[in-house]
Amino acid sequence: MLYYLFEFLEMKYQLIGASVFQYISFRAAIATIFSMGFSLFFGKRIINFLRDQQIGETIRDLGLEGQKEKEGTPTMGGLIIILSTLLPVILLARLNNIYIILLITTMIWMGFIGWLDDYIKVFKKNKQGLKGKFKLFGQIVLGVFVGTILFFHPEVKVRTNVEPISSLIQNTTETKNFSNDIKAAITTIPLLKNNEFNYYSFIKWIGVNSKYTWLIFIPIVVFIITAVSNGANLTDGVDGLAAGISAIIVFTLAIFSFVSGNINFASYLNIMYIPNVGEVVIFISAFLGALIGFLWFNVYPADVFMGDTGSLTIGALISVIAVIVRKELIIPILCGVFFIETLSVILQVTYFKYTRTKKGVGRRIFKMAPLHHHYQKLGFHESKIVARFWILGIVLAVISIVTLKLR
Repeated sequence: MLYYLFEFLEMKYQLIGASVFQYISFRAAIATIFSMGFSLFFGKRIINFLRDQQIGETIRDLGLEGQKEKEGTPTMGGLIIILSTLLPVILLARLNNIYIILLITTMIWMGFIGWLDDYIKVFKKNKQGLKGKFKLFGQIVLGVFVGTILFFHPEVKVRTNVEPISSLIQNTTETKNFSNDIKAAITTIPLLKNNEFNYYSFIKWIGVNSKYTWLIFIPIVVFIITAVSNGANLTDGVDGLAAGISAIIVFTLAIFSFVSGNINFASYLNIMYIPNVGEVVIFISAFLGALIGFLWFNVYPADVFMGDTGSLTIGALISVIAVIVRKELIIPILCGVFFIETLSVILQVTYFKYTRTKKGVGRRIFKMAPLHHHYQKLGFHESKIVARFWILGIVLAVISIVTLKLR
């Protein structure tokens, strides 16, 4: 809204200083400050409201130290993240940008699915929450929607042969149409030279037309969104873990979005340029500020939990942003902590079922899954676990950024 207001003031009245709102870097900085300030200022009020409404966490007895003390801690704190992100985005972003529309839709849809799960847990006193098949259905619907838009929408294009423009510091929103922008389901393979991969390659060998690439692309998007969303959900088990790791990932995605949406940096790094994707930096900046603000209340000992309202939404947004900036294949590295946590659960369940079938008694690889609970069982304090996972997240983020140039 403010973007359009200042654009009007500049064009109509030549208002001095109004043109600063054309710069992505300026609006991104304001979005971060705004969202962080909102979450810090109103976060406590939202927490008090949740406490007054007795919207508290019901803790299952897992035999973990300090577990019972968390009983009754306000949950659904993901509402803080959602509100703190949406408000600056509505004020500062170009709302007609297809990527912004996708991200807002993703946040609202998955926020609703997560809220429904938390509502059932809190008010219906059902510890299982929303049935897994309904969560999965919601994730599949989102994946199909996102995949369809990204494949078929005319504004979703890329440019692989990038020529720099005159000013390296120009970072305003790209609005021109270029003849060498192409419509293709192309992504980036990290660490490889000439690392652009076209999903059409999966079906090209059977001789079908490239217009049918959506048959491959959309299921892949569905899988990515489902996997990352559930990974974030599983990671949200100790105070500050999911929010902190997510903030690190989101900051990295902001870098990817900025360089992919800036023709000069894309040319310098020899990566594909994605027209209009620079606007995504505004959303990511607001999202990052909201996560940091929420983390203020979520670090040990937590005043609030994000619940599925937050974790499912965070995971879905991270995956959609990664697909938008054509970096989905780097997710196993960038979201390595989510991946490890998910893998620990898969290994634990698979091995338990296998040994129960073969030997009559189920055995476990870890003392408890997800992995952070394993370390709690070993006697590590959750603050130490979170800090070390954050360090691992930072290392993985640095490796992900290095892949921009290391090929």
